[in-house]
Amino acid sequence: MKKTVLTFGLISGALSSLMMVATLPFLHSISFDKGMVIGYTAIVLSFLLVFFGIRSYRDNVGGGQISFAKAFAVGISITLISCVFYVVTWEILYFNFLPDFMDKYGAYLIAKLKASGAGPAAIQAKMEEVKRYKEIEDNPLLNAAMTFIEPFPIGLAITLISAAVLRKKAPSQPAQSAVPAS
Repeated sequence: MKKTVLTFGLISGALSSLMMVATLPFLHSISFDKGMVIGYTAIVLSFLLVFFGIRSYRDNVGGGQISFAKAFAVGISITLISCVFYVVTWEILYFNFLPDFMDKYGAYLIAKLKASGAGPAAIQAKMEEVKRYKEIEDNPLLNAAMTFIEPFPIGLAITLISAAVLRKKAPSQPAQSAVPAS
């Protein structure tokens, strides 16, 4: 199981990291809303490796058979490795290359709220919320936890679906009779 999990987990993690690095420089020109769609699409695409990892384990190690529990274990392990890559990549980017990310994102949210015609109280509340989020993001441990919960639910869902779809039980053997045939 270790080889399959590491192989597919590392590929999935590398894909999610590569896609994050490739899209973040263009975030200012594509808008935060479109960037979020692109980001989650990239996460889903990287988690397709969970399906292929479970299938590979079933076909190559399990002899074409795998229980739901074993398929889930393989899939969630791949998901966890991929999520760690995602978190580490974001931590490196945020703290080394994007220290003003939350300021820009906060300004975008407030401008969007103003454009919608919100009142001063709603704008002030949003400004306070952005300030709290910036404090969270500036703490590396809280930042890592918040970043982890972005891709993990998607990986969990793909793991559950893949484990259910790919599970295969061993063919049942016909019952042996205690009486020898004549």
